[in-house]
Amino acid sequence: MTTKRRRQTNFERAAEGSMTLIEHIRELRTRLFRACIAILIGAILGYIVAPRVSTFINQPYCDFFVAHNPGQRCQFNTNGPLDQFMLNLKIALYVGLILAAPVWLYQLWAFIAPGLHRRERRYSYSFAAVATPLFAAGFALGFYLASRSMQWLLGLNSSIAITTNLDGYFEFVTGVMLIFAVGFEFPLIVAMLNFAGVVSAKRLLSWWRMAVFLMFLFAALVTPTPDPFNMTILALCMASLYFAAVGVAFLNDRRRARRREYADLDDDDVSPIEPVSPVDAPTWGQPYNRDDEPK
Repeated sequence: MTTKRRRQTNFERAAEGSMTLIEHIRELRTRLFRACIAILIGAILGYIVAPRVSTFINQPYCDFFVAHNPGQRCQFNTNGPLDQFMLNLKIALYVGLILAAPVWLYQLWAFIAPGLHRRERRYSYSFAAVATPLFAAGFALGFYLASRSMQWLLGLNSSIAITTNLDGYFEFVTGVMLIFAVGFEFPLIVAMLNFAGVVSAKRLLSWWRMAVFLMFLFAALVTPTPDPFNMTILALCMASLYFAAVGVAFLNDRRRARRREYADLDDDDVSPIEPVSPVDAPTWGQPYNRDDEPK
């Protein structure tokens, strides 16, 4: 009875290099189509919850407006009648990208992974698992600092009534949140360079002064308010993550050192060869004596 041979998947064929260029292009087209469908479905769901997302993001401004204009509702101004609709579409796209992230990230990974070694795939899983909570933490911190900055930014001139543009306010808040989220990924990039063998942990530690200076400079440029408190919060968070990445790099270098403990030694040093006394050649033609056998 013959067993039916299992057909190879595209992942296995790409990993062993048996796919042609046209097949790679077709696979890329298929995976992009699947990712777009997932994003479209997520955007439809995002459009349904867009008013709630808009209310959540607008809350810091509305709190300031109501506090300085008692008895009035929160007000924004728009440049045209389509601004609110376009803003909802933009929110829907952002929500769709977030909801469909597991799908389109998997499609991207499934297309790239066959070209990586097994160890590189294992590392990428770990980095992706760490990158997601770091991105979310930076996103949340950005919203928190943007909310705190409303009191200072909008209260520069309290003698006039301020009505903020709806689209401009949304771009400002989401821009700050995105910059903070990207900033939180910097220590992960440092750890990736160490795991790739580009830089050692000792070298990273020797650069700590320059790294801290660059973090404070980055925080001073992206923080929406000129006060030192928000800047210090972001810089200290990034510095803590940087030193945590250096600690991980030290553990990785120690693991590599244990594996290469005997790499620089000769074979005789690793496994010494003991001298063996020469054995006399047998004499042919002599009668066999059983007494010569070892007991």
